[in-house]
Amino acid sequence: MARTAIIGDVHGMRQALAELVAELALRAGDRLVLVGDLVDKGPDPAGVAHDLAILQAQADFPVFLVEGNHEERHRRYRRNLAERPDVARRQAQDAPELPALTAELTPEACAFLDAARLFHRLPEHGVMVVHGGIPGDMKRFPETAEAASALTGKARERFLKVIRTRYIERETGYFLGLGKEQPGDPFWADVYDGRFGHVVFGHNPFLDGPAEFAHATGIDTGAVHGGGLTALVLEAGAPRRYLAVPTPVHKPRSKSELYSD
Repeated sequence: MARTAIIGDVHGMRQALAELVAELALRAGDRLVLVGDLVDKGPDPAGVAHDLAILQAQADFPVFLVEGNHEERHRRYRRNLAERPDVARRQAQDAPELPALTAELTPEACAFLDAARLFHRLPEHGVMVVHGGIPGDMKRFPETAEAASALTGKARERFLKVIRTRYIERETGYFLGLGKEQPGDPFWADVYDGRFGHVVFGHNPFLDGPAEFAHATGIDTGAVHGGGLTALVLEAGAPRRYLAVPTPVHKPRSKSELYSD
C-alpha cells in the first residue's frame, strides 16, 4: 500500500535528513511531506533545500513542503531585496542569516522554498499538515492551499498565524506571539477540538519524542537540539508509526535564528 511520510522540522540537519529519507525507502506511489522549518539554526540549511529540490525533481513520488515561519521570513527577505532594498538591508542587519542563506541557495533550492504551501491535506487519513497550529478563534479554513495563497490583506495576515501558533489566549483563543503567554494560557493543541480534522504540526520542539493530543500530533522532536529527526508514516489499513534518526546538538549561529518565532 502507498505510504505518506511526514517529516518534522529539519533546521539545516542535512545528514540526518539524508539518513531518514534513506531509511524511509519511499517508492512510486508514496508521498513525502515536510512540515516546514527546513532552514536556519543547523549546519547546512542551503544543502537541505538543495537536496529536497533535487529529490522533488528526480523521485518517482511527490514531495511537498509546508511553509514554516523560517521559510516565510527568508521569502519576505528575498522579495524585499527585489522590491524594497532598504527594508531588506535593515532585515539583514538584524538577522545576518538572511543574506548568508540567500547567497548559498541554488536556483533550484530557492524555487523549491518559494513554492511551499501554507498547509497540505491528506483526506484519506483525515489529516491536515500545518507548520504551527490552529488559533482557537479560527472558525473557517480554506478548502485548498491555492485558496489560502490567494488571500490578501487582513485575511491573509490572520491566516498566516497557522505558521506561528503555539499558545493561545485562555478566554478568547486569540493567537499569542512568542513569549506573550500568561499563566493559564493553553498550548493550542491541548484545547483544539478537531474542527478542521486531525492536525500534524511542527514548530514546537518535543525533545522526548512525538507529542500526541486528542486531535493533533506534534512531530518536531528538536533535531537541531539533539532530539532526533522524526517522520510520521501513514498507510491505509495500518497503524501509524514513527521513524527517527539521532542527531547531535547544534548551536545556532545567531540570536535571531534562535528566537525567531
